[in-house]
Amino acid sequence: MRAVCSLRWIDPRSLAVVAAGVGASPVTAARRLFLPVRSCSRLGHRRSNLPSSDAGRAAGSAHRCAICGRYPTAQRALFGRGEPEGTRVEGPGELEMEPESLSAEQGASLPGPAEELGTLLGQDAALRKLSGGELDRELESKSDLIDDKEFDIPQVDTPPTLESILNETDDEEESFVLEDPSLLNIDNIDTHSYDTSSLASSDSGDRTHLKRKKKLLDSFSLHGSVVRLSLLKGISAQIVSAADKVDAGLPTAIAASSLIAVGTSHGLALIFDPNQALRLCLGSTAVGAQYGAISALSINNDCSRLLCGFAKGQITMWDLASGKLLRSITDAHPPGTAILHIKFTDDPTLAICNDSGGSVFELSFKRVMGVRTCESRCLFSGSKGEVCCIEPLHAKTELRDHPITQYSLLAMASLTKILVIGLKPSLKVWMTFPYGRMDPSSVPLLAWHFVAVQNSVNPMLAFCRGDVVHFLLVKRDDSGAIHVTKQKQLHLHYDLINFTWINSRTVVLLDSVEKLHVIDRQTQEELETIEISEVQLVYNSSHFKSLATGGNVSQALALVGEKACYQSISSCGGQIFYLGTKSVHVMMIRSWRERVDHLLKQDCLTEALALAWSFHEGKAKAVVGLSGDANKRKAVIADRMVEILFHYADRTLKKCPDQGKIQVMEQHFQDMVPVTVDYCLLLQRTDLLFSQMYDKLSENSVAKGVFLECLEPYILSDKLMGMTAQVMKDLLLHYQDKNLMEDMEACIVHMDITSLDIQQVVLLCWENHLYDAMIYVYNSGMNDFISPMEKLFKVIAPPLNAGKSLTDEKVVMGNKLLVYISCCLAGRAYPLGDIPEDLVPLVKNQVFEFLIRLHSAEASADEEVYPYVRTLLHFDTREFLNVLALTFEDFKNDKQAVEYQQRIVDILLKVMVENSDFTPSQVGCLFTFLARQLAKPNNTLFVNRTLFDQVLEFLCSPDDDSRHSERQQVLLELLQVGGIVQFEENRLIPMAEKAEFYQICEFMYEREHLYDKIIDCYLRDPVRKEEVFNYIHNILSIPGYSAEEKQSVWQKAMKHIEELLLLSPNKAADLIATHFDDQIEGIIKNLQDQFLLFQFLRSLLDPREGINQDTLQMSPCVTEQFIELLCHYSPDQVLETLQVLEFYRLEETIQITQKHLLHEASSYLLEKKGDVHGAFLVMLEQLRSKLLVLTREIEESTELHLLKDIEDTLVKIIALCQRNSHSLNQQQREALWFPLLEAMMSPQKLSSSTALCQYSEPLKSLTMQVLNNMAAFIALPSILQRILQELMVPWAESKGEMIWGVWPLLL
Repeated sequence: MRAVCSLRWIDPRSLAVVAAGVGASPVTAARRLFLPVRSCSRLGHRRSNLPSSDAGRAAGSAHRCAICGRYPTAQRALFGRGEPEGTRVEGPGELEMEPESLSAEQGASLPGPAEELGTLLGQDAALRKLSGGELDRELESKSDLIDDKEFDIPQVDTPPTLESILNETDDEEESFVLEDPSLLNIDNIDTHSYDTSSLASSDSGDRTHLKRKKKLLDSFSLHGSVVRLSLLKGISAQIVSAADKVDAGLPTAIAASSLIAVGTSHGLALIFDPNQALRLCLGSTAVGAQYGAISALSINNDCSRLLCGFAKGQITMWDLASGKLLRSITDAHPPGTAILHIKFTDDPTLAICNDSGGSVFELSFKRVMGVRTCESRCLFSGSKGEVCCIEPLHAKTELRDHPITQYSLLAMASLTKILVIGLKPSLKVWMTFPYGRMDPSSVPLLAWHFVAVQNSVNPMLAFCRGDVVHFLLVKRDDSGAIHVTKQKQLHLHYDLINFTWINSRTVVLLDSVEKLHVIDRQTQEELETIEISEVQLVYNSSHFKSLATGGNVSQALALVGEKACYQSISSCGGQIFYLGTKSVHVMMIRSWRERVDHLLKQDCLTEALALAWSFHEGKAKAVVGLSGDANKRKAVIADRMVEILFHYADRTLKKCPDQGKIQVMEQHFQDMVPVTVDYCLLLQRTDLLFSQMYDKLSENSVAKGVFLECLEPYILSDKLMGMTAQVMKDLLLHYQDKNLMEDMEACIVHMDITSLDIQQVVLLCWENHLYDAMIYVYNSGMNDFISPMEKLFKVIAPPLNAGKSLTDEKVVMGNKLLVYISCCLAGRAYPLGDIPEDLVPLVKNQVFEFLIRLHSAEASADEEVYPYVRTLLHFDTREFLNVLALTFEDFKNDKQAVEYQQRIVDILLKVMVENSDFTPSQVGCLFTFLARQLAKPNNTLFVNRTLFDQVLEFLCSPDDDSRHSERQQVLLELLQVGGIVQFEENRLIPMAEKAEFYQICEFMYEREHLYDKIIDCYLRDPVRKEEVFNYIHNILSIPGYSAEEKQSVWQKAMKHIEELLLLSPNKAADLIATHFDDQIEGIIKNLQDQFLLFQFLRSLLDPREGINQDTLQMSPCVTEQFIELLCHYSPDQVLETLQVLEFYRLEETIQITQKHLLHEASSYLLEKKGDVHGAFLVMLEQLRSKLLVLTREIEESTELHLLKDIEDTLVKIIALCQRNSHSLNQQQREALWFPLLEAMMSPQKLSSSTALCQYSEPLKSLTMQVLNNMAAFIALPSILQRILQELMVPWAESKGEMIWGVWPLLL
């Protein structure tokens, strides 16, 4: 055997090996088997090898797969089936390990490839035999049976035990208490997936189990491409070549650390360094033939040892530094079961394995007297419940001192529940968690990671089976107690087959249709979805079915194995490795710059800017590559964004449509240009925006216009206060050209216009009626607060002085002038902001001096004094005085302020009192203003009291009937604000009464508590008459008034009771029933007007009027008096009213209704009395009289009305008979029904009457109605007999019809 000193790939299928000199120690042996290799349809499986002599005979026939035992099916066309070099890759440099994954000490101990590989891959397999007695002994088969008791669960210190847990039913409650129960019910997160056109294998998942997808916004536009999936070209090519040249077999398992180990179906383990160079080839195909395929791999923390589990149950340990086989373990678990998982713990002498029997064993490695041993302890018996996934807690070097690590936690997933146990200091069960309802084919998944929660770092276990991921946080408090807290669940709409932490904030999920989902754990937002069918992922189905040992596994475990890919995915240092049938891919998070650049390569510039800004603001997810303090990070990102913005501006101009409508160009730039403006302003790069960007976009006139319009929202929100003079000038010209004057004004009042030509801007504003902008320019551009007022006064003063009405535009100017004056006197800038504090006193003084000028600057000879005050008073007296009032409140009580206030008051009095061209309302406003000022406690104003007397005379003048309400209101307001102290009260009330100012009188009487006199005020006031009822009610019912005051009001109301009834009978009755119920009979007796009495009694006694009758205690005589009046004034309502009234005597009331010939009312009362027959006779007499009228010759117009009246009466009689027939005997019933029948038939005897002939049919119909109704109470033979006996011969024809009409009733 010769050692290899160099190795070079000639092509993906040829390997050139140069032998070294004798003396180099061998590392591994590899046999070359030139046999045809065929795969079944399941990726990662191959069919049994046939000798060349059998190949021809086997042509066209099917052979069983060596792994799963299935017969092959037609191969599917899969993406990525070609040669590895034909697939686009990123190159060897794509595999980058994080610094902490490979320490300097570890790196120094790794030998180079020339010293490691000691076997020629091309030597003849027939000449190769394993050398060395030690290796032969290690490979010796151990067939001794093992006692089953050896694999029982050992007893632990503290219950519950694993055995007791395994015996629990699925419906039992969890054995730990959640610390945050509010997190149990979590709404589904927004995640999404896409359909896959082709799957990598038949094991990719059953589509029937897929949930219905929601169509959501593509996360690519929000986060860009978060991760990069790259083909490891060097490793992939060597795997393919090794399979072809040395019959290494197909890859079956992968483990990644600072080295990458790939296990094959022929028992070889290929070890690659970070540069994808093959460092070691461990094992041999001879061992593979005996042990089967490598089913599981594990590398320890310091990357010095490799554990290999085999499909037939053996375990080997290798030294990764020398390539030496250290242990070959064949008795660690029951024979005939495959190794599903083999895992090193953080303790290099302790490992965990899980076999296809569902058992879990602890492997303890020791070296005694130079001999390496392995002791096995059963942690979990498959006979109690099958475990199919294990995951020990691993801690990075910097977390090795974490208090939780001392317990050496192990998570195990059985087919029904999750278990977490502590291996140290003694075996202890920490937690169990049942799955609940789930798909039996779904794969249990476990993954640990240390995460930062609430300023502390603790391990978190993620576990799932199906579409819900649970997170459990494990922490220890200061007392040493361990707490397991359930965190927010992650609800998905797809089934998972792999869960991997890529860092503490980001997880990568693989669903059953081979799609990767990158999820931010905290927000549960899906960042990216990637289709990986091209990887042709290797599945571990054959090992879960233990086909290499005869398939002696449960059906449940075999079903889970259909989707199991535990050994095909390995993570290390923020990278995830995916093992395919012919390749190895690596996934890692892209750096922030790479994510931005990736979007740029796809011409997604807007998305790239948005993503970069999210990095800038610290809102992006899965951020890698940013270091340093926040300011440094922002500066780096901002520089990159500026570069993108230049590129974006260039593309905006290049992609502008050269031809077509101008609207198309505008739309293009409206879509593009605002992005540039937005980000320049967000980055606070106005220098860039108004120089290079503006110059670039100004090359296109449309782009320039859109650019200028884009500035408006930023100007209005005060985010853009200043800009260059050229841009500002262009902005104003652009708005003027497009006639966007209102928009231009809105912009001007937010801009710093000191760099512009002020006079030109003022002229522009004045010509276009932009008064706000004009005032702003004067104020902020020249600190001139007087010129705007002068210009506005010149426009509105002439028409006001001439007594003309103002146009709408001039009214707007006047309103703006008032607001402007108010702002100046209050220290506020117009139309927004504040005047600089150092200018506020100066501005106030200037404005006051301007307002009180005796004459204007260009006064004519006939100009009246104080033109500005006069103009404002004529324009809007009340608002101008309100402005002065607000200003007076802001004045400090110093000498100058007092002088200004007194001076302005004197001017107001002089202007308004000495002129007759002001209305009473305007004069009243002035004195109301003065009264308010005089009523202040710290008042310093002086007003001659005789002026108030003159105002009182003016307002109360009885000779002036005009504006009566206005004058009264003005005087009332003046009194209410304190002006009453300026008047003599004994003089005020007579003047108010004389002027019929009843509200003034009420105000004065109320001050003197003369509440009874206020009733007269209400009754005399035609506007407020009906308010007197509420006033009386309030005085008499509301507390706070003395008994004497209430008594006086009560007596006054009684005195005016008839007047109140005339005003509103309903309200008066309600008032009387509430406060005068004991005076009702006296009031009735005193009322002489019978109709008024009737209205009062109806309002009082009729329950439909709303008065509660239970509170009224009156004799029946009052009710009968009301019925008498009702019969007289409203006879049609008597019956209806009798039905709702209660307190009356029947005999007396019957006499009243009979007196007034109200037959229906009398009949109702007789029936109520119990005299049914009497009630019937009254109604029957009415019917007969109406039938008698019908026999006479009447006008045709009356006929129809009479027939309708007869029918209505008949219906009422029939109803009377029906109501009472139930309580009568047969004879009494006949006394009702037979007379009624006779009355209806009697007119028909007069058959010769011509008047009756035309009514014969209606009468027959009514008679039949009687017969039909009486048949329910009178025997039919009696009815028939009565008809035959009573009816006479002359109308035999009619009699016969009647009999025939009765005959159906007999039947």
